Amino acid sequence: MSKLKNTFLTLGLALLSSAQASPASDLFGRVSELFQKEYYGWSETDRSALTDKYAAELQTRCAPEGEACSFDTGRAVLKDMFDTFHDDHTSVRDAESAQRLLEVQNDMSVPRTGLRVIKQPEGLLVVGVQPGSPAEEAGVNLYDLIQSVNGAAAGKDKPVDSLAFVRLERASTPMTLSVQRPKSVLKLLSVTPKMMKARDEPSLSFPKAGVALINFPTFLSGDSAPLFLAKIKEAQQAGARELVIDLRYNGGGRLDQCVAAASIFKPVVYQARFRGGGWSYGGLGGEQAPALSARIDHQSHVWNGPAAILIGENTASCAEVFTFFAQKSGVKAVGSSTKGVGNSGVNFYPLPDQGIFSLTMLRAYDEDGQPLPDHITPDISAPTDLRALTESGDDTTLDAALRVLSDETAAAAAADTK
Repeated sequence: MSKLKNTFLTLGLALLSSAQASPASDLFGRVSELFQKEYYGWSETDRSALTDKYAAELQTRCAPEGEACSFDTGRAVLKDMFDTFHDDHTSVRDAESAQRLLEVQNDMSVPRTGLRVIKQPEGLLVVGVQPGSPAEEAGVNLYDLIQSVNGAAAGKDKPVDSLAFVRLERASTPMTLSVQRPKSVLKLLSVTPKMMKARDEPSLSFPKAGVALINFPTFLSGDSAPLFLAKIKEAQQAGARELVIDLRYNGGGRLDQCVAAASIFKPVVYQARFRGGGWSYGGLGGEQAPALSARIDHQSHVWNGPAAILIGENTASCAEVFTFFAQKSGVKAVGSSTKGVGNSGVNFYPLPDQGIFSLTMLRAYDEDGQPLPDHITPDISAPTDLRALTESGDDTTLDAALRVLSDETAAAAAADTK
């Protein structure tokens, strides 16, 4: 660190120490310390100067409250700081988010409806329905639009956003959902949460004969790759000749899992570099493998036929890594550009408010030592038209992928006849 950066860091810490000790200053101090010492991403922003600026901001905001300045205030200042840092992998999450992450990583069971929802201005869009769940039994369908829950408006900037929906699930009481689906009148469905695994599993469907569609929701759990591989084999046993993998709402997860899963197409080697060293992950035949084995074996693959991956702005982190290696195998990415954090990885650190600090601490490279791209550009541009999806049931991204696969299958058949 340069002499100037040391000066900034010293000043920032002095500002914190000169302020009255408070929950907010404790939180800011812990995060700032880790941010200075452990960050190893691609941002070139001067971290010391940034910390100094927001330490002063914290002091100003906390002045009226003194020692009572809350964790919420500290978290708000940190959010502002990381919004200007421009590394979406580095952020502070509250205790509720930390608890949900812990539940998934530890394969815990919690009260759930079995729904995955994302907030939209018009409501909560259903992007996943777990098989055998209360939601499926109640008749909730993929891409239904939930407009209210227990009479309260649902959606972005509404009383029931996606976080509030999870809180209502955890209450384990019946939930009345007002559901709008394509070409249908508004429906009222009653769903009562039950104890289920906190993590979501891949699901398999067949949008047309011979085509398997796997909705792959997350890489967070330690069995993500085995669950995915099981669905691939199930699709093969059912006679699927073409494959679509939907990662539009997959926010990432564990590197060992996405690397293993991506190796259904061909062996994968992912290199991670961090302060003072690095390591490599290997994937072979859809499973974890030593990186050396993956380097040597260039023939193993599980899926041989045409394949496409659906991506969008909610595709992030490990899902971007999966897509990158699939593209290198010749798989087409269809949709719109991804979030843009696929070239780095994070560690999670516990915080005084029971939340967590997600901190970028590694940079990503491929087998040849080339940096991974920060985001994935689709081979076929076909953004998901949410209005068409929710009003008429037309999935513009999936339809484009099906056309791509049909063209590839026709081209392969024509080549075989020559």
